[in-house]
Amino acid sequence: MTNPASSTAPAPTLEDAIAVLDALPAPHGLPAWTPAAEVSLDRASGEALQSRGLEYRTIDARDDAAYERFVQAISRGFLEDRAEHLVGWRSTLLQLDGRLVGVFDPAAPHAETPVATIGTWGTGLVLDPGCIVPMWAISVVTVSSTHRRRGIARAMLEGELRAAAGAGYAVAGLTVSEATIYGRYGFGPSVGARQFTIENRRAGWVGPRPVEEGRGRIDPIEREEAMRALANLHAETVAERPGEVTGWPGLWRDAAGLHPEEEEKGFRAVQYTDDEGRVRGVVVYSIKEADGKAALRIQSLLAASTDAYAALWRFALTHDLIGTVTANLRSLDEPVRWMLEDQRALTSTEHDHHWVRILDVAAALGARRYRAAGSVVLEVEDPLAITGGRFLLTVDGEGTGSVQQLSADAAPDAAVVQVGISELSSLLHGEARWGTLAAGGRVTADATATAWLDVAFAPAAPLQLSIGY
Repeated sequence: MTNPASSTAPAPTLEDAIAVLDALPAPHGLPAWTPAAEVSLDRASGEALQSRGLEYRTIDARDDAAYERFVQAISRGFLEDRAEHLVGWRSTLLQLDGRLVGVFDPAAPHAETPVATIGTWGTGLVLDPGCIVPMWAISVVTVSSTHRRRGIARAMLEGELRAAAGAGYAVAGLTVSEATIYGRYGFGPSVGARQFTIENRRAGWVGPRPVEEGRGRIDPIEREEAMRALANLHAETVAERPGEVTGWPGLWRDAAGLHPEEEEKGFRAVQYTDDEGRVRGVVVYSIKEADGKAALRIQSLLAASTDAYAALWRFALTHDLIGTVTANLRSLDEPVRWMLEDQRALTSTEHDHHWVRILDVAAALGARRYRAAGSVVLEVEDPLAITGGRFLLTVDGEGTGSVQQLSADAAPDAAVVQVGISELSSLLHGEARWGTLAAGGRVTADATATAWLDVAFAPAAPLQLSIGY
């Protein structure tokens, strides 16, 4: 087996590494979708904004001046300079056939700079192992503080949802900076995340020790190599990891710590290689002094096997001179907890992360698999009238679901459950439980129906979205 650390070949440059990302294979089973750049703006939103003296239009990302003004508006909206943060985002957006949308005030002193922004593109959302649906990804939602409470955000978001639904997208998604805004548009928190802090010296290790037992090896690599390895591993495994999105090239530069804004953090990377010489895991991390002791912060950790997962976590938790290890965007059911002798050495903070909005009930529910046979009638209330109505969900003995929209007077032989579109979106992946939402007054159903739904919707694997967008 070749020792990756002994190679005399020069380390790849960032340009070399980025050049190969487009050649990576697409995840297996990736559905087709209409590129966002080809989807027309919503007419109703345009008319609503026009009635307020505002203009609603797309921005050509290839136009340097227009793109710079768009980034200025984003920076203003987020109260921080995002110019460096968005380096490379334009090329990624063009690769994805995404679109930029701005709202303009012709009466403003700088009428060429948008007073509100939103960016969208198509990607895939993994609902269940092997089950991917087209998702309308939404980002950089801002409204200038000078133009708040004029219905601009509502017009933009509702317009994006109607446009995406009309283009055949099953769901829309976003990772949010504020958690109280998006429920009114039908989004619900669907996949949560944990931030871990682990005290190394206290934790102890009782998990597997693949490297010490002669299975595979750990080696340092350049960040450019880590970027390519992360992209390869993600493409190879994402379809089997519910909660994830199928990704895009620009993600891996940031995941590997190559973003210009973070250069001073001194990121490092190691990879796990199995006995056949295959890279099966990568961790990117930085080390800094905190409270008089060194802290290792994990930027990215992606493993394609249980041995790779254990080896990479053991590397981090037994690193010389490290007091604590921190990691964010981990799943709510992370195996590393059970690899520690003292679980109290691990503290975690749970937070909402991925918010999802179902745009087509039949397409979304029909795309995933289920754990128990049965049927139920879902009466779905959608205040935006995008996909509400009555639906019969039937699951066969193989776990395959079929969804039939019913007329108002149909009377099928199945329990009836009343649920809002925001709640149904939260329940889509199975992290939220039907019985819990019923107890909280968010779902109306009897105990028998919710007990079956809890089993049927249970995730096949721990849910995780390992990125933000």
